[in-house]
Amino acid sequence: MFATLPDLLRLLVVPVFAWAAIRDVRTRRLPNRLWPPLYLFGALLLVWEAVSLWPFAGFDGRIFLVRAAISLLFVAPLGYAFWYLGAFGGADAKAMIALALVFPTFPAYEVAGLAFPIVDTQLGVFSLTILTNAVLLGLAYPIGLAVSNLVRGEVSTSMFLARPVATDSLPDRHGRVFEDPDGPSRGGLDLDALRMYLRWRGLALADLRADPDGLRDPDSVGETFDPTDGGTHVGPRTDGGRAVDAEADADAETTADADRDFDDPWAAERFLDDIDHGAYGTDAATLRDGLDVVAREDRVLVSPGMPFVVPMTLGLIVSLTFGDALFALLGALGLV
Repeated sequence: MFATLPDLLRLLVVPVFAWAAIRDVRTRRLPNRLWPPLYLFGALLLVWEAVSLWPFAGFDGRIFLVRAAISLLFVAPLGYAFWYLGAFGGADAKAMIALALVFPTFPAYEVAGLAFPIVDTQLGVFSLTILTNAVLLGLAYPIGLAVSNLVRGEVSTSMFLARPVATDSLPDRHGRVFEDPDGPSRGGLDLDALRMYLRWRGLALADLRADPDGLRDPDSVGETFDPTDGGTHVGPRTDGGRAVDAEADADAETTADADRDFDDPWAAERFLDDIDHGAYGTDAATLRDGLDVVAREDRVLVSPGMPFVVPMTLGLIVSLTFGDALFALLGALGLV
């Protein structure tokens, strides 16, 4: 392989992002300590190239400055903006900032007489190419979800966004409940927030489903516990839970009790007031609706979602090999 030393060193980022993508799929959690070394690494490579092109008198020097400025002053802040607007998770934004620092300009590799990336762009901002490739690859996810639903015979208006799953499997899943008591809803309960609530009460999901009417009463909340961050890696907390005898509860409870209205059903407001951080944007109404659904339905629609670090990683690999897929597509259509 023939390339400059900074471009060769940039390839070290690929396995780091591959590990991050696999971990993010499994746990939806990436450690904050992952990003500062990448930022420092990218900054050192950027300074290295800047020193080699000093005093930026020629064309190569000036175009390097322009491309680096676009990457650092546009692409990197774009990651923060997406996070601020709720389109990105925190890890997604940090990953995008890292890519903007490490790959401000197109790298160049020659392997067995072939030059990579194959498709360059006129603008030449490599982090922007990674982003556009990631977006194109991300579009394949809802299509794949729809095909999966179709194969299973699950045809609905939400088949591109959600799939039906067994309610008992929710503690080990990631995503969002895609329904409320009135039907499909894109603003359903986040499954991390559901795990937080269950751990706060010291319950397992099976406890909730065994006695929904009794546990809906806010007075049924006794000792509460650390809700954690809702990650699946923590596991359920049952040391404070109560063993529920569903048959005995059913015999003891009257219909009037079951239909009773409470000031704070499920103690949803108390939960949100009690925790010292947010619950992934969950408000009391969303929490109550989600609990009503998961407590009574055997199957629920879940939008699994996909952490954007995954298409970013795939976009990085495609960018390093093929190059800019969007630019190639526009070129094939005669638009560039």
